[in-house]
Amino acid sequence: MKRRNFLTVCTALTFALPHVTLANKTPENDFVIYDPKALEQALANGETVFLDFKASWCTTCAAQARVISALREEDPAYDKAMTFMLADWDMWKDKPIVSEMNIPRRSTLVVLRGEEELGRVVAETSKEKIQSLMDLGLKG
Repeated sequence: MKRRNFLTVCTALTFALPHVTLANKTPENDFVIYDPKALEQALANGETVFLDFKASWCTTCAAQARVISALREEDPAYDKAMTFMLADWDMWKDKPIVSEMNIPRRSTLVVLRGEEELGRVVAETSKEKIQSLMDLGLKG
């Protein structure tokens, strides 16, 4: 009976822990968790938003996260210039934001300001390409 209880608890934690992590800021350099109102308000306030469509199981997304983290550590100007926002692909892939923004897949990174999309990369993991995208958020 004790083994069954242990397995039940382990199974429950396996499904619950990813959702607990997403309920707050992520550990990856304090990304704000996406919700439509948060994005709308940030853009209405004139903020530049770096929006990361990421899945926890995606290896490309993990590679992107390492590059983004390193770039943010190298140059604090990114954090001063932009709000970094994380959209959990598994939660938002079938929602209007994906079709309205024409997001083709997870591992899509987009920089927005006001009503304008400044740039995007899809499934790109090179430091140069991601840095070029992030640099767009520094201008203006």
